Amino acid sequence: MADQAGLKWVGFIFATITLAVMITTGMVVKGNADGAYLLDPAAVSSGASR
Repeated sequence: MADQAGLKWVGFIFATITLAVMITTGMVVKGNADGAYLLDPAAVSSGASR
């Protein structure tokens, strides 16, 4: 049988990581919607011209 105290810690760690990823994703999406992140069209298309 697995150690339940250890499983609680593992669950807490995974929950914390999941929450951090969700907050970061939300911030990036909001910044992208506000226009804070703009892609340079020349830099994006320069690799496809080969």
